[in-house]
Order: sequence, then C-alpha cells, then structure tokens
Amino acid sequence: MTGASRTTPEREFSAGGVVVKDGMCAVIVPTRRTAGGHRVLSLPKGHPEGSETGPDAALREIREEAGIEARLVEKLGDVRYFYQRDGRRIAKVVSFYLFEFLGGDLGDHDFEVEEARWMPLEDAERELTYRGEREMVALAKVHPSCRS
Repeated sequence: MTGASRTTPEREFSAGGVVVKDGMCAVIVPTRRTAGGHRVLSLPKGHPEGSETGPDAALREIREEAGIEARLVEKLGDVRYFYQRDGRRIAKVVSFYLFEFLGGDLGDHDFEVEEARWMPLEDAERELTYRGEREMVALAKVHPSCRS
C-alpha cells in the first residue's frame, strides 16, 4: 500500500452567488479574517444545509449574508482549490450562480458579516480578495442579462 491513500484530500462543497442590479453586484466583508489577519472582500457563499441543492444553498446564503432576495438566472461556473485545515488537505469546489436582485436591504445581513454593499461589477472584478470570485464576476459582467 502506498502513502497515496493517506494523502487523498477530503472533499468540500459550497455554493455562492453573484447578485446583480444596475451594473453592480452585492459583496460582503465577513467577520472572519484571513490567516494573516486581513479583511476579506467576497461574494456571499456557504455550505448546503440538509438536502439543499447548490442554487438553493446560494440563495439562502445571499439572504443570510447580504440580507437580500434574488432570482436565479443560471450557473456561472465552479471555482476549485485546495487548502489545509487541522493538518488535512481539503479539495474545495464552490459553484457560483448568477442571480438577479429582487429586493431587500443589504443592512439586514447576519452576524457572520461585518459589511454588505453594492459594488460596480468592474470594481468587484478587480477588488474581490479571491481570484476565482473575480473570475465569476467577469463571467457575470459579460452575461446577456447584465448588459445594458
């Protein structure tokens, strides 16, 4: 037996959303910091609960973390990466979906979020902390439903 079976990464799945309104998207600053203690600017996302599908989980996370309601347009893509937790290697997949804003108030976010705000898509494409999320905003920006 090789050591490969001991180093096989655990798998983890999350779902998130790019919620658009008038050339802007909803972004959040979670209360949780990076390992280096820095603030994170990101899209709402999280793990599915119970039997939730990816889009259902993304919609719930948008409600909880950004305080808003949205309508699913379509899946944008997946972001894949590895990270370490408690000495274990985790293979993570985050499916992102494009949503259209329906209503609500960004101030109604939950305790896991320090701040939620609207940001122009062009700015989010440059300023989000994680490259994969910036790529999802770039895909949303060129989607036919987001063009003026």
